[in-house]
Amino acid sequence: MMLYAILSEDVMDSSHLRATARQPHLARLKALQKTGRLILAGPHPSIDSMDPGTAGFTGSLVIAEFHSLDEATTWANADPYVEAGVYSKVVVKPFKHVLP
Repeated sequence: MMLYAILSEDVMDSSHLRATARQPHLARLKALQKTGRLILAGPHPSIDSMDPGTAGFTGSLVIAEFHSLDEATTWANADPYVEAGVYSKVVVKPFKHVLP
């Protein structure tokens, strides 16, 4: 197993799209967490605030363990946010955890 960073960029004004797919998106992340493979996950606020309100988000980051880049990419592309049109771009890269 290796770590992979999944970096996703939102389309403009994605808040309404995020709302439509949020529950199944979170359910997938929680399932990955239950297997002990999720390291961290969360959105990128579009402003310098933990709660961006109506400003929304510009994308998301997930770092998790997968058997291969292909497996990580397949998992990322099956995200409900992809299907709902939240993301304009998804990049999956191998990640080497150094610190802490």
